Amino acid sequence: MSGATGAAGLPSVLARQASTLWPQAATPGALHVVSTPIGHLGDVTLRALAVLQQVAVICCEDTRHARPLLDRFGIATATLALHEHNEASVTPRLLDRLRAGEALALISDAGTPLVSDPGARLVAAAVAAGLRVVPVPGASATLAALVASGLAPHPFTMLGFLERKGKARENQLALATKSPHAVVLFESPNRLVQTLRDIAGLAGTRRAVAVARELTKHFEEVRRGTLEEVAAYYEGTPPRGEIVIVLAGATAAELTEDGLQATADALRAEGFRPRDIVRMLMDEHGASRNLAYRLAHDT
Repeated sequence: MSGATGAAGLPSVLARQASTLWPQAATPGALHVVSTPIGHLGDVTLRALAVLQQVAVICCEDTRHARPLLDRFGIATATLALHEHNEASVTPRLLDRLRAGEALALISDAGTPLVSDPGARLVAAAVAAGLRVVPVPGASATLAALVASGLAPHPFTMLGFLERKGKARENQLALATKSPHAVVLFESPNRLVQTLRDIAGLAGTRRAVAVARELTKHFEEVRRGTLEEVAAYYEGTPPRGEIVIVLAGATAAELTEDGLQATADALRAEGFRPRDIVRMLMDEHGASRNLAYRLAHDT
């Protein structure tokens, strides 16, 4: 293979070939919501490359973050920053360009746009204006973590990033721990252990969880176990990188308070002390600490 098409030049060759194979990949007057790699650049699709080559402008969460991907594949299309601070002001101008027949693309820093990323306002405005929105599927940290978790993958709930504090965070944690199916959360490395501990305080220490870190990157890791086990591991091994938490759904026993109350009553009748009942409800039946305490002291 010649130098022009050697290993270093192969990505740009692929991009040109993609556009040649699909010369009309970008639809005039349409907003293309394009998924991009979450780490490994090889995960970009040929269709995504063709669309990014052909649109009039690429709306990026951060143009600087998008540059390595675009440069790697030799894509010279103009870029425009579109983030939470300017989305409201930029959206009307983009709608005008769509109405004029231009094809536009929307990408996030990584993965599928709108999933805990900017862009929802633009997409909603385009739909409300009767303009076409075209999804260009690809990488997703949510789905990558879910399928690698070893937990039941569907149905599932995606909550994204938790609030840092306050009632909103409490409500999110309550929703996550009471869900009968898997819940996917995003978290920062420095808050991971505390979040796992907070979840365990509501869901019980034995609830299954998977923490996926640095997905598709060199130091990719998926740590599986109970909330107690995984929290303890990361207390001793501080995590780095981007993190996705997949929490197993609540069991029928956890969701049926009457059943746990009957268990607590039976243990009390056998002579167990309240503190022992609390421990057994948590360790053997997956009850949260707060619920176990209340049931153990309910006479």
